[in-house]
Amino acid sequence: MSWKYEDLTSQGFSDNIGGKKNRGYFMKKEKVAVAMSGGVDSSVAALLLKERGFDVIGLTMEHFPLPESISAGEDAAQVAQILKIPHYVVKLEKEFKKYVVDDFCKEYERGRTPNPCIRCNKSLKFGLLLKKANMLGARYIATGHYARVFFDSRTKRFLLKKGKDSKKDQSYFLYSLSQEQLSYVKFPVGELTKDEVREKARKFDLPSAKRPESQEICFIPDNDYVGFLKDRTPHVFRPGPIIAKNGRVLGRHKGIVHFTIGQRRGMGIAAPQPLYVIEIQAEKNTIIAGPEEELYKNELQVSSLNIISLPKLMGNLEVKAKLRYKHNHAKAVIKPLSSNKALVKFSKPQRAVTPGQAVVFYDGDVVIGGGTID
Repeated sequence: MSWKYEDLTSQGFSDNIGGKKNRGYFMKKEKVAVAMSGGVDSSVAALLLKERGFDVIGLTMEHFPLPESISAGEDAAQVAQILKIPHYVVKLEKEFKKYVVDDFCKEYERGRTPNPCIRCNKSLKFGLLLKKANMLGARYIATGHYARVFFDSRTKRFLLKKGKDSKKDQSYFLYSLSQEQLSYVKFPVGELTKDEVREKARKFDLPSAKRPESQEICFIPDNDYVGFLKDRTPHVFRPGPIIAKNGRVLGRHKGIVHFTIGQRRGMGIAAPQPLYVIEIQAEKNTIIAGPEEELYKNELQVSSLNIISLPKLMGNLEVKAKLRYKHNHAKAVIKPLSSNKALVKFSKPQRAVTPGQAVVFYDGDVVIGGGTID
């Protein structure tokens, strides 16, 4: 079955953040809690909502002990003071450890490569933090994500779309949100480019205007994830074999957590051609290495499937799939296997399909859904 969207603009496809065409969508001053990290995106999100007439409060998650030089709470509080909005710090250390950090460690133990941002969005930012926002009287929660949410009156479903800035689009990290969560979400900067966001911050002299972007995992600011794991899971740093697909021993490794699918460096193997990590067999503490052509796969299986744009998959569906955040879309067909599992077949073989990562399905700018690669 092939399925495509019609032009939903004429079908009552309305903006969930109150754009110019939808000013009547909100008839009263409603309270919105903005998840403020101290960065420019969430700061401008709060500014935009205040300009649109919402009753804005700021919430900052205190979720993991970081170096004193990194103080999201203080930075966010400074922005909140400038914007003249209330600001609260929400302590979620135990919850963050349970849902994000422990999962991160367990996935690496299993030889998989997790994406903690997706886990955090689902369970904390749009889960526990949303509940805290509700307790403070806020109906909605907003973040600085580059994405957009719309309500389609034809299908009666909330739809997630890419952000306007294709280089900064973050819809990939949000595919796991439910219909209920999407109904309470706002992404004010989703209609702007990054340059427009920074210009807005400079215009209002926000201290976050010049703050550099972080490219690391928030709870590993030095990007030394191996050192982070060694402190928490020393038992998985056991030496083991590196072998070829035919079983021939090529060398030794110092722990499977040093590796991910597609990796070339760090194996210490002398070979006539470059070798890459093809597979990680955690139960055997073994790395399988091979030439680059062995990295390509025609299909994958996905679990924890979440479909946004439809109530459920009724049959095979043609999509564009992203295997990683920076991955170019690839033509594929989803075949449902159960309510939360599916088989994804690509029209062309894809490089470095990595268990633990997310695969996200699109139709144009609309996120159909996604799941975890098994």
